[in-house]
Amino acid sequence: MEVIDINDYNNHKIKENDIVTRILKGEKELYEILVRRNNQKLYRVIRGYLSEEAEIEDVMQNSYIKAYTKLYQFKQHAAFSTWLIRIGINEALARIREKGKLYHLRETPDDHLKNSILELPDSKQLNPQDKLIQMETKQLLEKAINLLDSKYKSVYIMKEVEEMSLKDIATVLDLTVANVKVRLHRSKIMLKDSLYAMADKKQVFEFGFGRCDRITDYVMRNI
Repeated sequence: MEVIDINDYNNHKIKENDIVTRILKGEKELYEILVRRNNQKLYRVIRGYLSEEAEIEDVMQNSYIKAYTKLYQFKQHAAFSTWLIRIGINEALARIREKGKLYHLRETPDDHLKNSILELPDSKQLNPQDKLIQMETKQLLEKAINLLDSKYKSVYIMKEVEEMSLKDIATVLDLTVANVKVRLHRSKIMLKDSLYAMADKKQVFEFGFGRCDRITDYVMRNI
């Protein structure tokens, strides 16, 4: 049997189905690979529904633990990330219902500044002024995204930030591909063109390495 290095979670030559099969046979330590591979994507998707950082991390942890306990139900013809995201969205919506919030959440400017989640990677190529401009641009984009209704915000993040396919988004949201296209189009109209063009979309709502480690450690201790 091939030895899998759990620290090599970015090596996508290691197939998810093989990892899942071996976890189900008792190698639960390999679940860490799936957690680390999906932390960024799951965080961004849940960020489309919830704005409080502690709440988002709690929902992430619950989603991973639920996915692990239900792993035997996972149909391996689909992507694990798609299945996990559906669990995460259901957990987020359940949290919203528990707190009596409206489905279409909005965040005030003060809340956004208080709960800023932008974590920029170190970049030796940028001088201090360029780093400041980049930071401000990303914060403006995050602020603009946060003002979208959840149904538009979640679709925008999944497609434009996480680069999920329209088909996968439709699957996790129980929508038609046509409806996803409509929501995506409307979300772009709602965002100012200048803001949309300036931003490096792949780096908004980043889930830093320290937070990734914390979530992963918690999940692995509790499965």
